[in-house]
Amino acid sequence: MTAKRRVEIDDLFAIRIVADPIISPDGERVIFVVTRLDRERNGYRSALWMAEADGQSEPYQYTSDESLNFSPRWSPDGSMLAFISNRSGRNQIHVMRTDGGEAWQVTEGDDPVSDITWSPDGSWIYFVRKTGEKFNEKTDTKILRTLKNRLDGEGFWDGRRKQIFRAPVTEMGQGEQVTHGDWDSTQPAVSPDGGKLAFVSNREDDRDASTRTDIWVQDLATGETERITPADGSYGAPSWSPDGKRLAYVGHPVIAPFGPTTLDNLLVRDLETGEDRGLLSGLDREPGNSAMSDMRYSLPAQRPIWAADGSGLWTLLSDGGSVHIYRCSPDGSPEPVATGARDIQSFTVARDGAIAFASSTLTAPTEVFVLDGDGERQLSRMNASYLAERELAEVEEVRFESDPGVEVHGWLLKPPAFNPAAKYPAIIQVHGGPHGMYGTGFFHEMQLLAARGYVVLMTNPRGSTGYGQEWVAGTLGDWGGKDYRDVMAGADYLAAQSYVDPRRMGITGGSYGGYMVNWVIGQTNRFRAAVSQRSTANRASLYGTSDINWSYNDWEFNGTPYENPDFYRERSPLTFVANVTTPLLLLHSENDLRCPISQSEEFFTALQLHGKVAEFVRFPDESHGLSRTGQPAHRVERLERICEWFDRYL
Repeated sequence: MTAKRRVEIDDLFAIRIVADPIISPDGERVIFVVTRLDRERNGYRSALWMAEADGQSEPYQYTSDESLNFSPRWSPDGSMLAFISNRSGRNQIHVMRTDGGEAWQVTEGDDPVSDITWSPDGSWIYFVRKTGEKFNEKTDTKILRTLKNRLDGEGFWDGRRKQIFRAPVTEMGQGEQVTHGDWDSTQPAVSPDGGKLAFVSNREDDRDASTRTDIWVQDLATGETERITPADGSYGAPSWSPDGKRLAYVGHPVIAPFGPTTLDNLLVRDLETGEDRGLLSGLDREPGNSAMSDMRYSLPAQRPIWAADGSGLWTLLSDGGSVHIYRCSPDGSPEPVATGARDIQSFTVARDGAIAFASSTLTAPTEVFVLDGDGERQLSRMNASYLAERELAEVEEVRFESDPGVEVHGWLLKPPAFNPAAKYPAIIQVHGGPHGMYGTGFFHEMQLLAARGYVVLMTNPRGSTGYGQEWVAGTLGDWGGKDYRDVMAGADYLAAQSYVDPRRMGITGGSYGGYMVNWVIGQTNRFRAAVSQRSTANRASLYGTSDINWSYNDWEFNGTPYENPDFYRERSPLTFVANVTTPLLLLHSENDLRCPISQSEEFFTALQLHGKVAEFVRFPDESHGLSRTGQPAHRVERLERICEWFDRYL
């Protein structure tokens, strides 16, 4: 038998990224997306794969992977399949018959399409694309006229709005525009009778200075449009009941004391009475998947899904690092359907209630599963050969005390062939957000560091999702306070383990995690090495340069930096740069609009002026999502530099 080898950086090219399983209306087949990193092209390829839902045969490749092919959607009668492909050079809709034949292109144009959905009669496909005139067609200069003038991953706003279109299935063209106006309209959902369109839009007067969104319903015959949510928060993911009399959606008001950290609820609006009912109010958890991973690509946002008879809805629920499927009765309590220590990323439901879902664990990349009256079964094994050849880290769930009575939850990865009598170096990972969570899904980076001989600890300090309203709001007005104590409690926990060398401990994290790395090394000399990724250091200058920081930082930092400059200075890592003794590696993308590269520039300049040990690596043509969707060559180099830095100092 060939000996298994440990996880390596180049495993990025070996792991298949499985996503978006869509079960056919009759529950007999499941179409899903398989993406791989392409070293030669320095990009990504994805193909659609088909599986029989009974699991009696092997899945087979349904489309070529010479381009990107994603977002598969069955027609209502199951006779056709629509998907998005960039085979023509832009992301456009293609359709093919499910009984065989070639795909034909339905949309064309210079602008890519997204968010496709069928009309109930199968004659139209609704989608989203930009329309309108740019601010300046004559030059490459950028004109900024609104507060919302940039978005990481998309770039600077050019004056055009996202609108909903529809295109006939049988011919190719630009499509017919359905929504209009000087605002974005997205997330289309067509009523069962085909007469109405629900969608998401912010049509308030201050729409270019607020992040509120509402659910709107448009009569497709008259164009008459009605807002059905109260314009007091963030609402989205509309889903019609089978009889068209109710509309489910997800959201929350932005009100004190929790503001933007208020947990989402799954809500159902009775369109006849105007009554709203919250279905998750008693759980102290929110719908959706807030877990983090570096092994995802083209992951769709999950909408609630109605049972065919309207008796209930299914939703994802993030809970303590895991993500589960729950079934909610409009008149009763939510019930778990698919649980366990795993990360369920998305799911769909057939007419008979069979569920197809994509799920991973800490020791297995994502695969497709089906759950029906015969139980649960795995349909895909795209990564079976990879796992058969790798020796993965030993994973242990851990809990430890931070402040008195405060328990922090996390996971410890031990190197393969772990020897409890040895003394290992250790690395603490701090996730971004802070309102997200590390979880029970597969994470290549964590496995890689463990494979190189490090004990890896990833935790969910206060501010993380998945542990209730009070926990997720724990950082409001206290970045660098309770969360810092939780991170350092993790360091204490590691140091107390007999197999950890407390003199060789490192710390790394990205985004908010990068902020925390910068903050930690200015407060303590506990760590021997640190890697700060896409970080922030000067919270005052970040306020006016980030794409979205202005929209939530008033809650997170007790007002604006103009109103409360002392607090911003007090909680900025830059203030404590003279205290730093830990060698620091700064990694940053030059096109990062979320945490602009100027943040690392400021911190690196201050470190150099103070004679500190620091290196600064800039990645050109990359955005905030480098570690998840960046160019493969840059993803490889990022991991190489992280490993080399920790190897050098630990």
